[in-house]
Amino acid sequence: MKRPSHAYLPTPHPNTPTHRGTFIYTYGTGLEGFSSTLSVFLLKFCSYNYIFNGRVAHFLFVKRSPATVEALVERALQHLGYELVDLERASRGRLIRVFIDQPGGAITVDDCATVSHHLSRLFAVEGVDYDRLEVSSPGLDRPLKRVADFQRFVGAQARIRLRHPLQGRSNFIATLKAAEGTKIRVDLEGAELELDVADIERARLVPRF
Repeated sequence: MKRPSHAYLPTPHPNTPTHRGTFIYTYGTGLEGFSSTLSVFLLKFCSYNYIFNGRVAHFLFVKRSPATVEALVERALQHLGYELVDLERASRGRLIRVFIDQPGGAITVDDCATVSHHLSRLFAVEGVDYDRLEVSSPGLDRPLKRVADFQRFVGAQARIRLRHPLQGRSNFIATLKAAEGTKIRVDLEGAELELDVADIERARLVPRF
């Protein structure tokens, strides 16, 4: 099938109700498809029919799980040269908060605007259901979620909450010593502890002033 080089607005099927909003359909997969799009009036629905070149095209959209959305965002940010620090969903999933970082530089307002615009288009393509998107830097108390995060900030202090108490403690501030595989080593008041990342419920950097 020859791909059109311009945008084209298909005619909706006469038996299909009208929906508000705009959906951008791209050829191909991933971000490369943005070069060639079809704009159609479509958003927040389950399925839709079109007449395109005399044929009926049926689109079916499935609500994506939070884990799927996070993976989608992470891949998109890597393509743009940014890092996904954290993704939160609030207001029963209607609000998506994305925290971003980049190697060797601070996040600016322009960075946030660029990512926000890009993700808005991507969410439309992928059928992500939401009302509001917020993009920001992680702040001084940046979350630590992956082994690479702990490795990057070796020497810094982190506030750690464990899923289960260790030596009678589940909340403490410790100095990050090393990270490898699924394990991290910390210095807690002169004693070295080895923790599995899966056992850490939450970890954040302690800001330095």
